[in-house]
Amino acid sequence: MEFTLNTLIYQSLIKLDKDGIIRVHDQLRDMGRNIVEEEMEYKYTRMWNLNIDPFYGLSNKILNLQYCIRLRLLPTSIGSLHSLKVLNVKNCQSLISLPNELGNLISLTTLNISWCSSLTSLPNELDNVTSLTTLNISWCLSLTSLPNELDNLTSLTILNIRRCSSLTSLPNELDNLTSLTTLNMKGCSSLTSLPNELGNLTSLTTLNMKGGPRLISFPNKLVDLLSSITIVARKYQSLTFLPNKFKDSISLTTLDISEWKSLTLFLNELDNMKSLTTLRIQKYTSLTSLPNDLLLFTSLIIFEICECKNLTSLPNELSNLTSLIVLRISACLRLTLLPIELGNLISLTSLDISKNKSLTLLPNELGNLTSLTTLNMEECSSLILLPNELGNLISLTTLNMRECSSLTSLPNELGNLISLTTLNLGGVLKLDIIAK
Repeated sequence: MEFTLNTLIYQSLIKLDKDGIIRVHDQLRDMGRNIVEEEMEYKYTRMWNLNIDPFYGLSNKILNLQYCIRLRLLPTSIGSLHSLKVLNVKNCQSLISLPNELGNLISLTTLNISWCSSLTSLPNELDNVTSLTTLNISWCLSLTSLPNELDNLTSLTILNIRRCSSLTSLPNELDNLTSLTTLNMKGCSSLTSLPNELGNLTSLTTLNMKGGPRLISFPNKLVDLLSSITIVARKYQSLTFLPNKFKDSISLTTLDISEWKSLTLFLNELDNMKSLTTLRIQKYTSLTSLPNDLLLFTSLIIFEICECKNLTSLPNELSNLTSLIVLRISACLRLTLLPIELGNLISLTSLDISKNKSLTLLPNELGNLTSLTTLNMEECSSLILLPNELGNLISLTTLNMRECSSLTSLPNELGNLISLTTLNLGGVLKLDIIAK
């Protein structure tokens, strides 16, 4: 190997730098450049000649510089690319600033500067790029603010600022983005408030605010949009209250309040949300019982309540949820019994009661759920007996009893499950007899 390297060095094909890194020799590099520059088609498309505009002659509509991890600056001459439609500098981790000349890109529709973790600010001149429809600045971890001038981008439909964890506020002027349909603020963990002006974004259809643990208030005007948008607002651990108008959102269809650990007295005030079809409650640690008002949601199709470790009981009035198709009550560690009224939910097709480790018995009335196709009892480790009536579940295709470690026998009536295709008994260590 050493002889080969020495031969290549002697022939001026490679060189060793002071750090012992093998590089192409300057003479070989220059010879290759001269060959390329003999072709007029390529002469003005190479960036090695600093005396020549690196973008001269570039007529492409797309400029892709993603993963140029050592790129620190873009040349000011980039502003001459008046026909450029898409500029992608994703994951240019050493990029510290963008030239003001970006404002000259009058045809640009898509700008992707995501994962530029050293970028601390955006040029005000971006406001001139009025043709922009998509701006992705997600994972710009050092970005602390957005320029007020972004309000001129009235053609913008998608703004993605996901995981801009140093961003502490949003400009009020964002309300001028009247074409905006999608705003992704997931993981903007330093945001403590949202401008009330966001409520003026009348074209908004998707708002993702999952994982903003420092948000302590919710703008009233934004609530006015709840009837027309899909809102994802999980993990708001510091949110202590919601505006009254939120509770009066009669057109809201989906509500996910997972991991809202500091929110109190909220579930008792949802009685006006008669249009809810999906309700998810997860890791609501202060919840000990479900309010009766919650059971007025007769339009509810999907109801999930998981990892509410202090929940001890479920109300008999669950039977009022007559439209329910999917019911998931999982990992509620203090729950010992299920109400017999569950047997009235005859539209139910999926029942998940997994990981309720204190659950000892199932009500016989579960045998009334003849539309049920999936029953998941995985890791109900205190469950000691199954009701014979489970044999009436003639539509059941999947029965999961994995790690139901206290079960010692199964009812013979399970043999009546004529539609069953999947049965999981893994880890049922005490099982002595399997039903015929």
